[in-house]
Amino acid sequence: MTIAAIATPLGEGGIGIVRLSGNKSLAIVEKIFQPASSKKLKNNSHCLIYGTIIEPNGQAIDEALVVYMRGPHSYTAEDVVEIQAHSSIAGLQKILSLVLANGARLANPGEFTQRAFLNGRLDLTQAEAVLDIIKSRTQASLKLAMRQHKGLLSKKISSYRQLLKDIVVQLEAVIDYPEEDIEDLTAQDVSAKLQALQTQLQELLDSAKVGKVLKEGLRVVITGQPNVGKSSLLNLLLQEERAIVSNIAGTTRDVIEEKLIVAGIPIVLVDTAGIRETEDVIEKIGVAKSYSNIESADLVLLMLDASQGLNADDEKLLAAIGEQEYFVLVNKIDVPADLEKIKSQLALYKPKKTIYLSLVTGEGMAEFKEQLTQQVFGSSGQLLEDNVYIQNVRHEQLLQTAAQHLQEAEQALQLGISLDCAVIDLRLCIDNLGCITGESVQDEIINEIFSRFCIGK
Repeated sequence: MTIAAIATPLGEGGIGIVRLSGNKSLAIVEKIFQPASSKKLKNNSHCLIYGTIIEPNGQAIDEALVVYMRGPHSYTAEDVVEIQAHSSIAGLQKILSLVLANGARLANPGEFTQRAFLNGRLDLTQAEAVLDIIKSRTQASLKLAMRQHKGLLSKKISSYRQLLKDIVVQLEAVIDYPEEDIEDLTAQDVSAKLQALQTQLQELLDSAKVGKVLKEGLRVVITGQPNVGKSSLLNLLLQEERAIVSNIAGTTRDVIEEKLIVAGIPIVLVDTAGIRETEDVIEKIGVAKSYSNIESADLVLLMLDASQGLNADDEKLLAAIGEQEYFVLVNKIDVPADLEKIKSQLALYKPKKTIYLSLVTGEGMAEFKEQLTQQVFGSSGQLLEDNVYIQNVRHEQLLQTAAQHLQEAEQALQLGISLDCAVIDLRLCIDNLGCITGESVQDEIINEIFSRFCIGK
């Protein structure tokens, strides 16, 4: 069945595209497209042809450039036709209605990319990377998505699966021919290979933290007592007066949440109400929300007033942060303060990083951004160009399950348990890895993945 959809966002703009895919794509478009020259679409694959979209009565709808892409050399590996018209909501919907009236049906969300997967043009990781490319908010996340789209993750997973398949063949040979008396040697050899593979899987799993941050953003919660500079930090990073800044304590009553890019990292920045004992009912609600957001944070920024030092309320906050990752930002170093005393007080708590800054002069902000980068990428502070990172929760969960089966297989070999047990775990590991690339995934999972795409992609 030939499918069709508007492939660009609806709204005013220079160009809007109606896309078709299927064996009747060309015939359908030829009924509604009148080329301005003698060129015919069927004779000019992958060439833009100028003309007019017309109704059955010959009335012109819009000027258009139309390109016919003969399968399998197209996005879906089927015959594809794209109509590039003006981006008018009324115009594009009219063109789509003509296409549907001539035999196409409206595409489901993600159905073009799903057909590319089903027709073997993309594997499942590459198909999922298409959505990551569309949703990329930074150059770094775009690079990661493009690497996955090029098949770098697929190649890694496929190499792991091939190694495990070879091992299974080796073990099954020993099971089928026990008289050869090579079981101990084989078990030792296989165990070493599995240990090396466990290390590689763990490295890939460790990359998920960076991948998810670049895809979804690092949730950073600013907390501290009233008037230490939390809202000032938010405003400085946003470069706008988003939060009210005042000498009056308790100005921020609710949680303010903003998305921004800091040092190339997408951040969900949360400014919370100043935490203190209060009888104000509204402020109490704000304080409760502050504690709740601390618990869900990827990183907590505890702000202190350099002129006030560390007091009992700050110590209560440190206890609330508990095991969460946190930086201490000692603000207002532009005013007289006993910084040595603050350093000695903080030494008892061992924060991951203490940064001394002034939001008035900007001192310390460069170090803050550098430490934020290191928090995401590690000590190198930059994205390694040749690495593959996991950006997808589905991939991470499947890798975790695969790693568990791999560990159990290796333990079975170490303990001298029947080789059949190790083979069962290895096959389960192979299946889980295959679910990542789509080689052994269930149809309902495939449908669920592509349902997240927009219509037209």
